[in-house]
Amino acid sequence: MRIARHDTAGFTLTEVLLALLVLSVGMLGVAAILLESLRASRSGIARTQAVTLASDIADRIRANRTTTDAYDCDGHCDAGEGGNAVAIADLAAWRDTVATKLPDGAASLSLMPGAPGTPAVYLVEVNWHEGGAATELAYRLRVELAEETW
Repeated sequence: MRIARHDTAGFTLTEVLLALLVLSVGMLGVAAILLESLRASRSGIARTQAVTLASDIADRIRANRTTTDAYDCDGHCDAGEGGNAVAIADLAAWRDTVATKLPDGAASLSLMPGAPGTPAVYLVEVNWHEGGAATELAYRLRVELAEETW
């Protein structure tokens, strides 16, 4: 009497489908992580750009100290504002650069005049919107102008 033996080799269809399901879930997780890293990278670039732009106008203010209030925009900087020709050109270039480099970028400058023994202070603010953010983001820089003693 012979006994029939069925040796099975390979995988069943159920095993293959289950393996594909597990692999698909893993790939979706990888894709989600990739998208989040791209968003974080874009956010980091915008924040770095805001810091660079604020530092740029701070350097321009320190370089052109003919009058303390030359760069006072009293808030949002509009075209033609500035106390002298250099300040007007600097503010126009800076405002345009902020608008170009940052999404919905806006710039503002205001001056708090100093008193004897207290330096004048410029408040520099750069605002922008990031994709997916409900509120406007801002970077603020405080620039103190101490009296020059030569």
